[in-house]
Amino acid sequence: MPLGDLPFISIITLNYNQTEATCAFLESTRLLDYPNYEILVCDMASASDPSASIPNGKYPHTILLKSKKNLGFAGGNNWGMRQAKGEYLFIVNNDTEVTSNLLTNLVRPFLENDEIGVTCPKIKYFSTPNVIQYAGFNPMNVYTGRVTSIGLMEEDQGQYDVSKFTSGAHGCAMMVKREILERVGMFAEKFFLYYEEWDWSARILRAKYKIWYAADAVIYHKESLTVGKYNPIKVYYHTRNRILYMRRNSSLFQFAVFSVIFIFFVVPKTLIHYFLKKKFTHLKYFIKGIMWNFKSTSSSII
Repeated sequence: MPLGDLPFISIITLNYNQTEATCAFLESTRLLDYPNYEILVCDMASASDPSASIPNGKYPHTILLKSKKNLGFAGGNNWGMRQAKGEYLFIVNNDTEVTSNLLTNLVRPFLENDEIGVTCPKIKYFSTPNVIQYAGFNPMNVYTGRVTSIGLMEEDQGQYDVSKFTSGAHGCAMMVKREILERVGMFAEKFFLYYEEWDWSARILRAKYKIWYAADAVIYHKESLTVGKYNPIKVYYHTRNRILYMRRNSSLFQFAVFSVIFIFFVVPKTLIHYFLKKKFTHLKYFIKGIMWNFKSTSSSII
């Protein structure tokens, strides 16, 4: 296909105090065999200015954009999308490394099926490159607010090499056609960090678009570099946004069942766990995440 016929793709990645990881990601993009794209590195007010490490011209197709404040994952990606020129937007974590045919294999399903609104690659762990993190999502449990990743922690033996529709997009790496932004909107910035891609996926599916798992597209994920895998901040946002997701996306009956399960099973189990492990900071942030929802009015969850 001639270059002029290839859709223009905007790659959007956030940087927050992880310039070294971002540069490793940018180095990996030199492998891409798809020629028609831009990369927008959106810095979220990092403590150290990344301009010296990511100057104009050092990496092909790359533009560094600097926000005056940390907008979070949801707000930061929205900020980047507003400045993107692409027909398709590839939202990708900076703690990943790409493979050569990634963009080619992610954009192809859009050209074959107009119903597809989002495509996601097979995600594997960078540290154990033959172990799967994501090969699609199972449906969200409407009573617990939990979702499971297909193939999680399984050795890749080709068992998920068939592309198919899936129940949700992974925020680590997801390509979206611009039409989604115009008809569905972008990430709900109220989430700030975590659960925002599940909320967006729910809205996209309700709008009758489909989410496609592209098995022939592969990316490697270093996972949780920004906040740390066991950081109390992660506990706070996971707790807060799990409840927020259910408030926004469940029926009255589903939310009632969720509330019973959460209050009588999740809360006691979590309190006991953190208390016995003497993780009192985690305990504090777990409670803080719950209380945020009590303080937040119905109108502020939009």
